Amino acid sequence: MPIPFEALVPFGLLTVMFAVTGTGFSAARRITNEGKPTRHSLDTWEENMMERDRRLTGTLRGQSTEPIAPKQFATNSIWQTEKVERAFI
Repeated sequence: MPIPFEALVPFGLLTVMFAVTGTGFSAARRITNEGKPTRHSLDTWEENMMERDRRLTGTLRGQSTEPIAPKQFATNSIWQTEKVERAFI
């Protein structure tokens, strides 16, 4: 029993559309991650290191090879602090 050729057109369209959307989604994720693969199952340590990298380089995926941090790294802490006034007795 032959397959009706009319069924191949919708099947082809569905296959092409799934391929296009999957490829587009993958490309969008790669672009937002600066061309690197997506990170999965991040723990607290990795999140802290990503935040440190963001403070050092300006991006979550960027890393610095400089052994000494720039001067602005000392003042752009993630902790919100208040100015402490010392009382001299």
